[in-house]
Amino acid sequence: MVSVAVGRPEARTQATVQREDARAELRALAVSAGLSVVGDLAVRRERPDPALFIGSGKVIELGEQMHALGAGVAVFDVALSPVQQRNLERELGAYALDRTGLILDIFSQRAKSREGRLQVELARQEHLATRLVRGWSHLERQRGGLGKTGGPGEKQIELDRRLIGVRVKHLRAQLKTLHKQRRTQRRARVRRNVFNVSLVGYTNAGKSTLFNALTGAKAYAADQLFATLDTTSRRCFISPECEVVLSDTVGFIRGLPHELVAAFKSTLEESVDADLLLHVVDAASPARATQMAEVQRVLSEIGADTVPQLVVFNKIDQIERVPAVQRDPCASMIAVYVSARSGAGFDLLRAQIAAAIRASCNEPAQAADAALAIPISLTA
Repeated sequence: MVSVAVGRPEARTQATVQREDARAELRALAVSAGLSVVGDLAVRRERPDPALFIGSGKVIELGEQMHALGAGVAVFDVALSPVQQRNLERELGAYALDRTGLILDIFSQRAKSREGRLQVELARQEHLATRLVRGWSHLERQRGGLGKTGGPGEKQIELDRRLIGVRVKHLRAQLKTLHKQRRTQRRARVRRNVFNVSLVGYTNAGKSTLFNALTGAKAYAADQLFATLDTTSRRCFISPECEVVLSDTVGFIRGLPHELVAAFKSTLEESVDADLLLHVVDAASPARATQMAEVQRVLSEIGADTVPQLVVFNKIDQIERVPAVQRDPCASMIAVYVSARSGAGFDLLRAQIAAAIRASCNEPAQAADAALAIPISLTA
């Protein structure tokens, strides 16, 4: 795998920790895609090389390393242009996979529902349309029309682009139908005055484990990136008299391809239409501040940044921290520390969700717990 740091030397010095986190994330992505990581090459550049991104010297070094290790795929932690990908594959004699393609491969493996598979295929087709850089002429017609003279006809790249366009149109039509069904289900919940809570957060923050613990469901949960792609909703009782619909959504990640954000628009609208977002954060991750900022960026992109939000710092069992409630200077609750695996802090979490429901009904909020307020901080 090839991790690339782009920027001036002083910027690279300031981002040493972020680079290490990015390399660890790239390794986790490769493993999640079913690849075996046999080598790692770190590259630093002030600006990308237009033809090869990492430069000809590093390409030679990478090729020698891949040959010595017997590697057949080079995974890059950047988005490669079609020309750069083609040139790298030609120079390396192996397949070059960029970050976008890697994430798309993981999504295609994990999608289980019909809607999820359609969304992934739409994203892959739109991404493939940008990769058509080879203009073969072996399918040209000698006469493009009637008469004695005519153009060369349709080239292979034009044919491929047209076929992809037809497939994309068909996929969008099917997703539009499913989107209408999902909107109908949401309107039905609104008519029944059901309070909707959506779990959002960085991938592998523990959203599915928290979802299962709160609802008693058996949604797939694993210590891997993008274990969950298909949105799952379940009713659950926060208290004996307080029922909500809790939805587990796809996780976000740094550099999430725009094709995926667009394709998963209807699924992500579960977050837009929610009454409360539980922003689940891996409290044990050293990159939690960066991950939280990335989640906020995606929420803003899909229009969910105005939905009331409660931060849930998960995995406190890994950092030996006690359950607690974090408040701002106005004594308003902004975060809860819990462990989805052990259930520690769930009483505090349920109390705060109940308080949010009362607040949405314009009822006076009572003290939801007697936990010790702690200073505002992104550190755990």
